[in-house]
Parts: sequence; structure tokens; C-alpha cells
Amino acid sequence: MKIPAERLDQIANRFAELEARMASGTLEGDAFVQASRDYAELEPVAKIAAEVKAAREEITGLEDMLADPELKAMAEEALAQLRESLSEQERALAVALLPRDAADSKPAMLEIRAGTGGDEAALFAGDLYRMYERFAAELGWRVEPVSMNASEVGGFKEIVANVTGVGVFARMKFESGVHRVQRVPVTESGGRIHTSAATVAILPEPDEVDVLIDTGYI
Repeated sequence: MKIPAERLDQIANRFAELEARMASGTLEGDAFVQASRDYAELEPVAKIAAEVKAAREEITGLEDMLADPELKAMAEEALAQLRESLSEQERALAVALLPRDAADSKPAMLEIRAGTGGDEAALFAGDLYRMYERFAAELGWRVEPVSMNASEVGGFKEIVANVTGVGVFARMKFESGVHRVQRVPVTESGGRIHTSAATVAILPEPDEVDVLIDTGYI
């Protein structure tokens, strides 16, 4: 999906406006909190949009070079690589511009359960959990295990953790689903490749609800 140039400019202008407001020192109270939230949400989108715009401009420059016989071969090679990376950047931007879920800003519950594959599936579930832990650490999030059922050979038959931080559910929600891996496991003595699976569920942390129980009916 190709994002119009006008949309890229709108994103850049909006981000510049927020930067100026944050730097002005005039925001207070709820206005500062809202501007900070808007800035944090738009910053990754603005970064991708700037990369897309720069790549398009570079492609235009390389296309102009195709008319020069001495530079044509070099320009064609660079164009092929740049167009491939631009396609990935535009897909990422299209995803970032999808309407936000009301739960995107919430913490999340991470559930990983070993599927088919026996002990190797449990090891794979453990690998997935450690991967998410490191990803969370890089983003400054906090991961707290809530419950776990460890496997005898390592890893987990299942593990549930609470992940807190900025924009956790928005970044993690697309991880839900069945994850598979093909490899020669440490539990395999014959060197055969095994296919193992684990299911990942990402759920937004539910809101607290006050419940009043009428004891008159008990």
C-alpha cells in the first residue's frame, strides 16, 4: 500500500507541532499529559514516515541516473535494493496507521503454552518467553511471571506473565497465534529435524470493576 506524499507531510507537520508544544514549557496538567501521550504515539509513526519519504527521494535521484550509460548499472543495482526496503517500510507504515484499538495503551497478559512436539515444544515455549523478556527490556517494559508449569527438561509447558509499560498491547497484540519452529533439538540423539509448536496469547489487562453483591438473596 503506497501512502500518499501529502499524508507523509501531514504526519511530519503534526509531529513537528507536538515537538514545539512540548518544548515550549507552556503546557501544564491535563494538557501536558495529553500532549505527552500524543507525542509518544506519533513518534514511531513519524520516524517510519520520514524513512519512507527519504527512500522515495533517493529512488527519484537514482532513476535520473539511469540515463547516464556509465552510471546505469550501479543505479539499477541500488534501485533494486532500495525498492525492496521501501516496500517493507511502506507496509510497516500502513500497519502503524491502522485505527488504534481502545486497549492499545494498556498493559497485557502474555500466555505461552507448549503445543505439539513434546519436550522440544516446551523448550521452544521457553525460548519464546525469553525472547519476549529481552524485547520488553529493550523497550523499558516490566515482565512479571504470574504462573508457570516448568518442563522436566527445561522450558515451560505453560507460562503466564504480566507485561507493563508504554503501549504494550499495541506492540504485542499481533504476536497472538501459533508459532512453529523446525530444528534439531538438544533432546534428539539421531540428528533429525523436529517441528514443534507453541501458542501465544496476548490479552489486554482488564479494567478493575467494582462488584456489589446483594447478600439479601444469599
